[in-house]
Amino acid sequence: MANVFVDAFKLERDGRFIDTRFDLQNVDLGKRLFEEGHVKGAIYWDLECDLSDMTKTNGRHPLPDKAHLQVLFEKHGLHYNDAIYIYDQGAAPFATRAWWTLKYAGFQHVYIVNGGYESLVAAGFEITMEVMEFEPTALQLQWNDDILMNREDVLAITEGKHKATLIDARAAARYRGEFEPFEPIAGHIPTAKNYDWEQLKDGNKLVITSSLLETVSKDEEIIVYCGSGVTATPVYCILSEAGYQNIKIYMAGYSDWVYHHPVEIA
Repeated sequence: MANVFVDAFKLERDGRFIDTRFDLQNVDLGKRLFEEGHVKGAIYWDLECDLSDMTKTNGRHPLPDKAHLQVLFEKHGLHYNDAIYIYDQGAAPFATRAWWTLKYAGFQHVYIVNGGYESLVAAGFEITMEVMEFEPTALQLQWNDDILMNREDVLAITEGKHKATLIDARAAARYRGEFEPFEPIAGHIPTAKNYDWEQLKDGNKLVITSSLLETVSKDEEIIVYCGSGVTATPVYCILSEAGYQNIKIYMAGYSDWVYHHPVEIA
């Protein structure tokens, strides 16, 4: 299996920490929690301010372009050889979004603290309100473009021009088209299977489940999507942890697709 997740009690204490706590219903909560206390040396990445470009129109949490991401990495002083530990509140999709973004940029030593902030507190990591400043870096990034799919790539799958399996990580009722709280049309991308990412939650951790492994095999090319590229990332990360290698994300997701192509209702 790949090393995606680490236990707070086992990780090295001299790595870089990234706090990604967030709440989709209360978008200021994560930053406030960081200001009230975080792991010493941690920086804060906000889902909507840092890990998304909310000025774009391709989906509700569009991925920033490469230039913007490079500025983010460099201004926080990240190096390619850093051991980087990312945490959120635990069993959430925000550390996984940051992990995927760093892997997309070619960082190799990136890990998600499974159990989140409270597990680090329990493991005895020093908590502070002090925000450390790091010397900016200049990075020569080696982008991993193969793990990011766009709408045209997904269209080729639905039209049978490219063989791959689409996994919809949203709740089953949304997948079936019974309701849709965000977009004007309910349903799912044609040919997609459904695996609700919340089935991966076990307390404050994300875990490999037999039901997910039974949904897709390691022999398939797998493209995961969700509504806006947030909750697809836990499925991507758990498949990576389970040793799946041919996994990609349609980051723009259903919130992009629905405005351009027909959908299916199950």
